[in-house]
Amino acid sequence: MTDSILFSPFDLGSLQLKNRIIVPPMCQYSAIDGCMQPWHLMHLGSLAVSGAALVFIEATGVEPAGRISPTDVGLWDAVTQEAIARTLRDIRSFSDTPVAIQLAHAGRKASCRQPWFGGGQLPLEEGGWQTYAPSPVPFDPKDRAPQELDQAGRTRIINAFVQAARRSVDLGIDAIELHGAHGYLLHEFLSPLSNQRQDNYGGSLENRMRFVLEVFQAVYAEVAGKVPVGVRISASDWVDGGWDVQQSIRLSQALKERGAAFIHVSSGGLSQAQQIKNEPGYQLPFAQAIKTAVNVPVIGVGLITDPQMAESVVASGQADLVGVARGMLYDARWPWHAAAELGAQIDASPQFWRSQPSRLKTLFTNNIS
Repeated sequence: MTDSILFSPFDLGSLQLKNRIIVPPMCQYSAIDGCMQPWHLMHLGSLAVSGAALVFIEATGVEPAGRISPTDVGLWDAVTQEAIARTLRDIRSFSDTPVAIQLAHAGRKASCRQPWFGGGQLPLEEGGWQTYAPSPVPFDPKDRAPQELDQAGRTRIINAFVQAARRSVDLGIDAIELHGAHGYLLHEFLSPLSNQRQDNYGGSLENRMRFVLEVFQAVYAEVAGKVPVGVRISASDWVDGGWDVQQSIRLSQALKERGAAFIHVSSGGLSQAQQIKNEPGYQLPFAQAIKTAVNVPVIGVGLITDPQMAESVVASGQADLVGVARGMLYDARWPWHAAAELGAQIDASPQFWRSQPSRLKTLFTNNIS
C-alpha cells in the first residue's frame, strides 16, 4: 500500500475524519413540506457506505421562505426535525460515517420549480411565495422583486438559523455549514451586484460582510464546543465589479477569527452575467488562495472526478479536503475506486466484503476474512 495523502486522516475541528474525501450538499428536490422522504434515505444511505469521510445533507431551509423550491428539505419545526431524525436513525444503524448539514436561506433565488421542470421562479398562483433579499433586485429581470430585509426581517432570519442549528445538535449532526455561496441570501449580502443598500449593511466590504458575520456569530454562540461550524462561500461572482477572491480572503479571515472550523470554497451563482470556464479543478485556485492566506481548513471543489487529481490537490496543498459531488452521484463507490487506483486502503461495510477484487486483497481495511 502507498502513503496516499487523500486517504490520510484529518481533524476538522473536533471531528476526526478517516480520509480527505467529502460529499458536498446536493439538493434532491424530493421533500414534502420540508420533510425528508424515503428518497433521502436511499440517497444519503448510499453515500454513507461509500467510504467518504463526511457526507453533507443538502441545503436545508431554515424557514419555509428560505427554500429554493417547494420540494427542498427544511429544519424549522418539530415535524421537519423528526423527518431528518428518522432518516438519520436508519443510516446510523448501518454506518458510522459522520453526517453534516448545510443550513441555508435561498433569498431572492427562492420559490423556484424543480430543475427537471425547467427551474425558474414559481408564480404565486402556482405555489410560489414572496422572496427576501438585501435589496429589491431580482435575480432574473422576469422575477418578482424580492422584499428588502429590514431589521425585523434580519432578526427573524438570524433566529431561524440559530433554531435550526440547535435542532441540528439535537439530531446528533456532526458538523454545521452555513450556505454563503451560489447567489443565495448570505452571498447576496456580500456581493455589491446584489447588495445596493445605503445603510450599514451595504456599501463597504465591512458593511456587506456584517449580516453574514452576525449569522455566523449567533450560530457559533449557540453550538460552540458541540460541533464544528464552517461556511461555504462563492469565492468569485465571475463578473467584473462583483464579489472576488480578495474579498473572500477578508471574509475568511473574519470567520476564522470568530471560530470557523472550515471554509468550503465554491464560486458563482449570483449573476446571470457570470463568465465561467468549466473545466476540472476550475475553482481550486480560489481554495488555494484562501488556504495560503488564512490558517483555516479548506474544502476544495470543482469537477474533481479523477483520483490522481484529488490526490494532487491535497498533496500539493491546494486544499485540505476534496469535495466530490456529481462524481459521487455517477459512481457511489468513487472512494473505493480511488483507493484502489492510489494503492490505498479503505473501510467497507461487511455486507460488501465479498466484492473485494482478488487482485486487491487488502483494499478493505476492516475485512477480517
